Amino acid sequence: MADLLTLLSERLAPAFAAVAGAPDIDPVVRPSERADAQANGVLALAKRLGRNPRVVATDVLKAADLAGVATAEIAGPGFVNLTVDNAFLAATLRVVAADDRLGIPTQPTKRVVVDYSAPNVAKEMHIGHLRTTVIGDSLARLLGFLGHDIVRENHIGDWGRPFGIHIEHLIECGMLDGHDLDLDELDVRYKEATARFADDPDFAARARARVVLLQQRDPDTMAVWNRLVATSEAYWTELYGKLGVLLTNDDIVGESYYDQMLPGVIDRLASVGLLQQSEGAEVVFPPGFTNREGEPLPLIVRSTAGAFTYATSDLACVVDRVERVKADLMLYVVGGEQAQHLAMVFAVATMAGWLEPPREAVHVPFGLVLGPDRKKLKSRSGDPARFIDVVNEAIERGVAAVAEKNPDLPGAERIAIGHAVGIGALKYADLSTDRVRDYIFDWDRMLSFDGNTAPYVQYAHTRITSLFRRAEVDRASVRGDVLNIVEPAERALAIRLLGYEAAIAETAERYSPHRLCTYLYELASDFTTFYEHCPVLKAEPDVRSSRLALSDLTARVLRHGLGLLGIDTPEHM
Repeated sequence: MADLLTLLSERLAPAFAAVAGAPDIDPVVRPSERADAQANGVLALAKRLGRNPRVVATDVLKAADLAGVATAEIAGPGFVNLTVDNAFLAATLRVVAADDRLGIPTQPTKRVVVDYSAPNVAKEMHIGHLRTTVIGDSLARLLGFLGHDIVRENHIGDWGRPFGIHIEHLIECGMLDGHDLDLDELDVRYKEATARFADDPDFAARARARVVLLQQRDPDTMAVWNRLVATSEAYWTELYGKLGVLLTNDDIVGESYYDQMLPGVIDRLASVGLLQQSEGAEVVFPPGFTNREGEPLPLIVRSTAGAFTYATSDLACVVDRVERVKADLMLYVVGGEQAQHLAMVFAVATMAGWLEPPREAVHVPFGLVLGPDRKKLKSRSGDPARFIDVVNEAIERGVAAVAEKNPDLPGAERIAIGHAVGIGALKYADLSTDRVRDYIFDWDRMLSFDGNTAPYVQYAHTRITSLFRRAEVDRASVRGDVLNIVEPAERALAIRLLGYEAAIAETAERYSPHRLCTYLYELASDFTTFYEHCPVLKAEPDVRSSRLALSDLTARVLRHGLGLLGIDTPEHM
């Protein structure tokens, strides 16, 4: 264990238990502005015992073994303020520095499905796909690092009525013979097809017939469908590559995959007595869901026209992930507007016996990306901003920012570093926002080298690598050096470094990457203060080696933490 609060809790727990006369007392150690930590569980213990809190605090300290760890004093009505010894900080940091995992333990392994990104075949990805893609990717990285068996699933939209309409339009327009398809053009043709379907009854009749052929997997129709899928996959591969996202085409499990499972879902719901008729549709009524009139709200699994619904497909998805994938935990990184729908799907899956504890499905919701007008971010044409355009602009702006900061960088190096800075800025601006909140998209803010941004954190890392280049010292060579924590800035940095485990745990527990971003920003800020107040290269040899070791550990944590967010860390800028 490298987390400072955990270490202090372990030292205090026996004393709390001894005073309470019970083994299960939590000392509740938290950070404190007045000291390094505060054990404020004394008040609860005093209330339980019916004694004066300051007297209880005195008894706890008499029983506590804090020698060589911390000094303590009683404050206020009975709080215990703890000031950690510098030698203890240094010794604990040396343990962390010697560990390739930086003191982070693995967790008991679960098989975790992370459902994220979810583009539609033959349609452009828009800005709405940004959040699901970068949040999902960071959670997959983080949980994988903690030891879980991660299954990435890209639940693409690739089936159903819109594809029959689109395919019929492409055939009739002669778009398929000797013509290479690209997604931009397919997106335009899709919009044409939907407009034509609404305005031309004869085309609409032919398109409906094409939908039936698609559902029957007619070979000619499927040949066109396969071309649409292949074109889309090539596009996604390019976009994910530029963005540095781990999804591949092997992770795709689209709606078409579940299509043939849908009748079985209906049969299974009927077999356990959940299926009901409501206004000609087949539905399930999960308890606790009502409409605006307070009437029970149904989850429709087959419409009055006899068609399966998104709910049917989502239920098939749950069944597949439970029975085939053997998932213990399923994370759905999906916008907040789908909260009720997913809650009803999970409730029905639980009622049907498919989703039983300890197996769990969790909706990981997120807010919107807004423009300066606080409305959904749009392009100049008024359409939702295209994802690929945003990614390309991030790279261009990153290259320009790096060129301005260091005009002497060679061209290829400037482009590579600019790519890392631009994409890092784009991801970090999203991930550093509490995911349930909307945020305003602002290029100037996200690419700033000041404040809680990726460039600021990345630059702190490059400062450290620059230190070692100027010192002509191999970073790995200092990891066994003795650490001496003396100056306030050294101490603050050391304490922050020992908070990494807690930051990782909190981020994973709440599926909230912004908590890790906040930690990394605070660590970079503490290093900046240390860098400005504690000379490294000009210090005496023993102090110099200690500060180099402290700097190296800081760089490792910054690099590791940004890596969990899917952000690269250049060696220089």
